[in-house]
Amino acid sequence: MCTDHFAEKEGHVRVRPRLSLLRRFTRSKDGAAAVEFAILSVPYFLIVFAILETFIAFIGEQVVSNAVEVMARKVRTGEVKSTAPNDPAFKTAFRTAFCNEISFMISCSAAEIATPTRLFIDLRSFSTYADIPTGIPRQSSAQNADLKTTDFAYSPGGAKSINMLRAYYRWPVLIDLVRPMLTNVRSADGKADFLIVATATFQNEDYP
Repeated sequence: MCTDHFAEKEGHVRVRPRLSLLRRFTRSKDGAAAVEFAILSVPYFLIVFAILETFIAFIGEQVVSNAVEVMARKVRTGEVKSTAPNDPAFKTAFRTAFCNEISFMISCSAAEIATPTRLFIDLRSFSTYADIPTGIPRQSSAQNADLKTTDFAYSPGGAKSINMLRAYYRWPVLIDLVRPMLTNVRSADGKADFLIVATATFQNEDYP
């Protein structure tokens, strides 16, 4: 009897640690935080990247708007003049000066100054304010259609003339997950960008 009783107690002692270990394993929550983070990380970083991308794009928009105001003031005061409509030398000089205004954040290469691919400028003179076009010129009626630049010119008027300066910059959206939410223009090759638009309408001063 004593031997059997000792065997039963001995068997009971051997089983208890195994059952206790199983209970501890099923109740353990040591990796819960890591699993929860793995599940929530994708939407979390998506929101963070969207905020950063939008913030940087809006800073770029302010930079372009400031450059338009600066260059419009130079045209209005006669500091910047054109001797002939669409003069190539004036176009190059104007685009170079505009790029210098945005250079601390947006870089314009010599190729970009000569042949626009991202920065498009329209500087024209009009007889009356009613003749000034409104809206963004698009190649089609599609919502995200590319710019129509065939009418763009570099032809400011002289003293007391009415002028319009418009600048468009195709801001590249870097993060693919954010691109569908930020892009508002698509080129013929399918590239999607955020179109920055800045406009100034003014009448030149009566300079000499």
